[in-house]
Amino acid sequence: MKTDRSLKERLAAGEAVFGTLVNTPAGGLIEIMGHAGLDFVVLDTEHGPLSIETCEDLLRSVSSAGMSSIIRILANEPTLAQRALDIGAGGIQVPQVQSRSDAQLAVQGAKYAPLGLRGLSPFVRAGQYGAGLVGMTERANQETMVVAHIEGHSAVKAVDEILVVEGLDVIFLGPFDLSLSLGVPGQVEHPRVMEMMRSVAEKTRSAGKALGAFAKDVQGAKKLMDLGARYLVY
Repeated sequence: MKTDRSLKERLAAGEAVFGTLVNTPAGGLIEIMGHAGLDFVVLDTEHGPLSIETCEDLLRSVSSAGMSSIIRILANEPTLAQRALDIGAGGIQVPQVQSRSDAQLAVQGAKYAPLGLRGLSPFVRAGQYGAGLVGMTERANQETMVVAHIEGHSAVKAVDEILVVEGLDVIFLGPFDLSLSLGVPGQVEHPRVMEMMRSVAEKTRSAGKALGAFAKDVQGAKKLMDLGARYLVY
């Protein structure tokens, strides 16, 4: 059930939140998702045709439906993070975070100085087109979510170093890429995939961060929640 608290606040309180990936440029579909009870949507610019202009329009539908918004950016590049956040996204999902330096770059792209490298222009949607400059950087640094995708065997090996990076809110398991890296592409419930996910889940929980994951069906979502996932993309 959606509340007045932000997605970040709910995760910090230990709650589970539910969303879905969107790569179809249909604002009405997003509004239906919100009225159906989803907490957030992830606009997917990594796998799909969505442009930055289309995403800006879709974010208005997300807001009107009372949901939170995340944009999965194309790559771990600060300029892509800045564009996604400038149009008003509440956070970013960063693909292929493979190391501590990758995680640090993801945070730097999402945060203003002194925490990061994000450039400042108040004359964008995130700055209310100039009307929201006062306190803008402080609010953004506090409220913006950063979700790091752990998608391969090398990332799992480096997860201890990734978890110590300040500013990461969610460690997100990509089961399909994990299965690919283990030589069992698409077999997301293969024992080796599940063991790898279980290991990351335990370490994430111990580090005090939220675990996220993609579920292709309700049964899969329940299994992921049993692992400790609280940021569910269904």
